[in-house]
Amino acid sequence: MRVDLGYVPLTDAAPVIAAAELGFAREEGIDLVLSPEPSWATLRDRLALGHLDAAHMLAPLALATRLGLSGPQADLVAPMALNLNGNAITVSLPLWEAMAPEADDLDAVASAFARLAMARAGEGRPLTIATVHPFSCHSYQLRIFAERGGLDLGRAVRIVVVPPPQTVDALRRGEIDGFCVGAPWNSIAVAAGLGRIAALGCEIVPDCPEKVLAVHGSQAEALSPLVEALHRAGTWCADPANVGELAGLLSEKGGLGPDTDLIRRTLTGHLVVDPTGLCRTAPDYLRLGSSVHRPRPEHRAWLARQMAASGQIADATEVCEEAEAFYRPSLLKA
Repeated sequence: MRVDLGYVPLTDAAPVIAAAELGFAREEGIDLVLSPEPSWATLRDRLALGHLDAAHMLAPLALATRLGLSGPQADLVAPMALNLNGNAITVSLPLWEAMAPEADDLDAVASAFARLAMARAGEGRPLTIATVHPFSCHSYQLRIFAERGGLDLGRAVRIVVVPPPQTVDALRRGEIDGFCVGAPWNSIAVAAGLGRIAALGCEIVPDCPEKVLAVHGSQAEALSPLVEALHRAGTWCADPANVGELAGLLSEKGGLGPDTDLIRRTLTGHLVVDPTGLCRTAPDYLRLGSSVHRPRPEHRAWLARQMAASGQIADATEVCEEAEAFYRPSLLKA
């Protein structure tokens, strides 16, 4: 059975790339054809309109598509999660220098960001910060980060949408002052001498529900072999013994660039956070594997609360109920 699966080039696409390239899908009777997509909006539309059978997708965006809140409405379901965490907030080097946080801990950095953002807004030249899509954990983490520093993000900062693969170039061109994006694009900005990783997503929201496998509800049962293949592939990706091979695979086949050592660091959480070589270790920076594949009930409620807090919906209760139908853990046999 042929399955066309869309993904956006990110480290957390590892399970779908491994499933296609290492034979996990083939062993389950699936001819898995991967389609790298330039943006989340493009991926959403192609999946919703039936040009794709499945997708590596932002959990909030998949749910929003089901609810008819973003793009063409489609009866999307998520039989499994592909990862937890993986995001970070990166700011330009001039912005980091101007922030001058008193310490590197999250509260100090958030407070420094808030002070500078409010000052710039008062001068009529607000900061421009990019997120990857309004319906994304990146947007929610940006808001939570700002609130931690006492900042109303929507009132003081200009928020724009930039697809993940374009964030580094946007920072280089000075179109944005920073961004929240998934690995490896934060690390690529640091390696290019353009940015400083200011905060890790796993610190802002531990075990944040990031990407899911999204499929049409009418095809969910037929695609159970795909779920099994991705479960096996994700388990392989989480094995420390496979990190080197996986980094090479993501570099060669995943569209993540030639620096396999950089990709390896995003897989292990040993991150270089600024161009001087300053390192941070965060074992939960990106979580892959069988322990994260089964969707958690608390994630349904969290997504609904974040949509409400962001003004995207009026009532979290109604969406939380719909999210029960969105997550289909019964299709994950493991």
